[in-house]
Amino acid sequence: MTVFIMVAGLFTGAHVWRETAARLAEAGSGVQVHAVALTGLDAAAAAGSPPVDLETHVQDVIAAIDAVDPGHEIVLVGHDYGIHPALGAADRRARRVARIVYLDCAMPRNGVPALAAVPDQELRGQLAERARLTGREGELAPPARDEWARWGSTAGVPDAALDRLTALAAPQPMGTLVQPLRLTGAATAVSVTGVLCTRNGAGIDLVQQLVDLGDPALAVLAEPQVGFFELPTGHWPMLSCPAALADVLLRASAGEGHRLRPAGSGATPTHLRPFPVDVPELPRDRRGHVDLYVPDSEEPLPAVVFVHGGPVPAGARPTPREWPTLVGHARLAAAEGVAGATLDHRLHDVADYERAAADVAAAVDLVRADPRVDGDRVALWFFSGGGPLSADWLAEPPAWLRCVAASYPILAPLPNWGLAGSRFHPARAVAGAGSLPLVLLRAGLESPEIAATVEAFVTAAEACAARLEVVDLPRGHHAFETIDPPEDTVPALRRAMAAVVTHLRS
Repeated sequence: MTVFIMVAGLFTGAHVWRETAARLAEAGSGVQVHAVALTGLDAAAAAGSPPVDLETHVQDVIAAIDAVDPGHEIVLVGHDYGIHPALGAADRRARRVARIVYLDCAMPRNGVPALAAVPDQELRGQLAERARLTGREGELAPPARDEWARWGSTAGVPDAALDRLTALAAPQPMGTLVQPLRLTGAATAVSVTGVLCTRNGAGIDLVQQLVDLGDPALAVLAEPQVGFFELPTGHWPMLSCPAALADVLLRASAGEGHRLRPAGSGATPTHLRPFPVDVPELPRDRRGHVDLYVPDSEEPLPAVVFVHGGPVPAGARPTPREWPTLVGHARLAAAEGVAGATLDHRLHDVADYERAAADVAAAVDLVRADPRVDGDRVALWFFSGGGPLSADWLAEPPAWLRCVAASYPILAPLPNWGLAGSRFHPARAVAGAGSLPLVLLRAGLESPEIAATVEAFVTAAEACAARLEVVDLPRGHHAFETIDPPEDTVPALRRAMAAVVTHLRS
């Protein structure tokens, strides 16, 4: 007998699992489903008991585990906030739990409260200040119907289901958010499945890329007992695609799932694959957090500053400014007679855009101050998750900025980033670009979530008559230089570089 114990996320309770539980039950008599009733959300706390906190919910899950016949196999499913009490309970009942399913949620760490996983950064800051003043007292009001997106993408959720979610939502006790999770490590031997809802954020390919970067903290994701599934939906799959979710959970319970490749396992990670264009081996000149590639010239040269994507774990080695793609672009610029510059910025998490923007601005100042560079003729070229960093330069372009280019960029915050109201929103900022030339390399086979941000940017650029040149790669994927055939990518790279250099020289 396989017993699924389901733990719901913020503001929700056992009711969200209704359709998924019904689909699981259709699998036959060998499956049981128990949706945990969380104190303060599904049921009132006992009279005279302490305020509800994370430990309260850990005990709720432990009680559900203890109620299962010892001969049955338990699959513990935590969605959103629900992974915190689920993991806390699994840590104390590790021998009873066969598998933990992380359903579109963060990876909780010992000593870190669930507040750290709140996706909306502005809201997280407000809650942290409230907790500083009042501790664990009080409750957090549930979202209104049009506010659920602050907590995760509602893509795919039918209107009726969103109405029901809103009607049944309950205030979240603050203690559940601010009390640190305590783990002994006992559950590390339990098999794990991650279910990624791609319309709310990362997919398996991106997680593999993060593992490839070599951060020791992520090495656990590539261990043999860890598998992954994707669902092409938003943050509430139990409402948007309950049948597909039930199928994934059954497959997870059978040990299926995509296994990640460990870092350094023999295959060259995508970010370390060779640049597809044959460029001269021009040496680097390291200045602080910037590497310059400057061809010989008697006169100061225009420059292109290449801004890497991310987030990139702080422990990744080599750092991005040494990656073949970035170095290749800089040397390609030098081969065209302009200086190329790569840099490292501290975009280690989606909460780091402020300091990454400061790092980029400092790098630009350093490049412009170099006597070999014409500081009045500079271009910026952004990649992937570095795309939001272009917003400042689009909103108020300085006179010396002659062009902004971007390769497979993210041009509006993704749903689970919590940055929708921030300044890092190029699709909004482009309205201020004026006559600044823009060059966009667009991957035709981009992920739908990123492609939507590119489309929003192009639409906004057309609406304000921006000087946008789009270089399309119909068969191109995200990070196309590293994964697609050179015959598809090299002409586009050369065309884009020629456009940028032309704008620098005009």
